[in-house]
Amino acid sequence: MTFDWQDGNKLQLLINGEQFFPRVFDCIRSAKREILLETFIVFADKVGIELKDALLDAASRGVRIEVTVDGYGTANLDGDYIADLVHAGVHIRMFDPKPRFLGMRTNLFRRLHRKIVVVDGEVAFIGGINFSADHLMDYGPKAKQDYAVEVRGPIVNDIRKTGRDILRECAAIDDLPVIKPVTEHQGEVRIKLVVRDNARHRTDIEIQYIRALRNARDRVTLAHAYFLPSYRLLRELRNAARRGVEVTLILQGEPDMRWASMFSSLLYNYLLRHDVIIYEYCQRPLHGKVAVVDSDWATVGSSNLDPLSLSLNLEANLVISDPALNTQLRKHLNSLATDHCDRISLQLAARGYWWRAPLIFICFHFLRHFPDLVGMLPAHTPKLELPAIDENIEPDDLQCSQEKF
Repeated sequence: MTFDWQDGNKLQLLINGEQFFPRVFDCIRSAKREILLETFIVFADKVGIELKDALLDAASRGVRIEVTVDGYGTANLDGDYIADLVHAGVHIRMFDPKPRFLGMRTNLFRRLHRKIVVVDGEVAFIGGINFSADHLMDYGPKAKQDYAVEVRGPIVNDIRKTGRDILRECAAIDDLPVIKPVTEHQGEVRIKLVVRDNARHRTDIEIQYIRALRNARDRVTLAHAYFLPSYRLLRELRNAARRGVEVTLILQGEPDMRWASMFSSLLYNYLLRHDVIIYEYCQRPLHGKVAVVDSDWATVGSSNLDPLSLSLNLEANLVISDPALNTQLRKHLNSLATDHCDRISLQLAARGYWWRAPLIFICFHFLRHFPDLVGMLPAHTPKLELPAIDENIEPDDLQCSQEKF
């Protein structure tokens, strides 16, 4: 499904778990008819427990609840947690679960990486924040810096539809309660939902970035956890900087996955030589997937700019035309760069470049073709399954073909 621009929305930027979790849990506790929730990770920590309690409370009031979690990201969720939800009437399913081999998870690719919550068809949340305590500052030095948005207005219909469609196409549901679509304007924000799948919308999110970069005339700021973009995106970043656009990247300086940061750094020399400004965020791990262009374009969502997000995973971003959000997010990112980042110089990036150049060439081109190689493997056929928690609960045979997603 390709979604059109929707006018008349209201939007609130939510920074980190301190702002995100209270709003989501308040809306879940106030739900009257339906909750759709998709996420990559749920942990049975204090955030996961609060989520479970809020869902159990909603289920006790007769709210229809559909929870879809990823079979890789949420592989370690304990049986008691799942059993409590299932026995309360919550419909919980795992996307593409696979058996372990020698204790290792084998379902590495084509993940359900979206983070979506829709309540009563009236309010929705979308971004990069999982349901885990490492999105809270009190987690410690490894607490993640991340973003989401709360939206109300006609855009909620599109977000609900994409959450409903994955369940329908996997035969996980026959129908959902009929909810009157939101038609009244709630604000003045113009928003477009963009999803990435492995069928008809393989490059939709990437195309939105490319269009924004080609049209950029003043400033571009991207803050991403994992950055190894496609040839086209890399070229558009270079071309924008050549036109005199101020192109700024904020990337991980305290990475949660050091190998990912290493791959990003392989591109520093090339980008810096074309006048792209690069900062590394050093306060804690950066988990964001946000960007602002000029004065009224922004995107917030789940998609990184790396081969997994751009070529394999199921992702969802909002593209937002709103000067107020653009200004708010840009000021925040500028503050991160000024107060908590190290700026990377060309001299620093060039150290040892002579011997790293062949490695850079091989790694970059291999990783750019890596999704095509993974796509040849027959083992990664996405499906939804109801977790089997004991002998009294029969798992459904809910499968969907790779072509669907």
